[in-house]
Amino acid sequence: MLEIAESAYEKMVADCIRGYPYEACGMLIGNQGRIDTAYPANNEAASARIYTVAPKDLLAADRFAEASGLEIVGVYHSHTHTEAYPSPTDVRQAPDPEWWYLLVSLRRDLPDVRAYRIRDGVIAESQLIVESAKIR
Repeated sequence: MLEIAESAYEKMVADCIRGYPYEACGMLIGNQGRIDTAYPANNEAASARIYTVAPKDLLAADRFAEASGLEIVGVYHSHTHTEAYPSPTDVRQAPDPEWWYLLVSLRRDLPDVRAYRIRDGVIAESQLIVESAKIR
């Protein structure tokens, strides 16, 4: 199970919608089983099929996380024409088995967001809980 702050969820989805028709991407910042911040990044691939997080944006996200007493816990990106499920390219390029991979599908009218771990090529979906600031 993974919790994500409502503000981070909304920022991530808005970034993906803004990036359409290209895939959007960004870093997920938090700790253990919680995401506190979505940190949008430039997709250097400028493609509707693949994404590449700009190195300068990865560095900026890492600095932001460190200054906040948090860490990078994953990455998000959109799928503009397919389901919110990791593609073979996503699996091959998954950099860290401890990271969360959030996929935002824009294939339908409403975005579909799913959370995964990818370890040694094995995809495992986890429940994603959007936590309202009012509950906390």
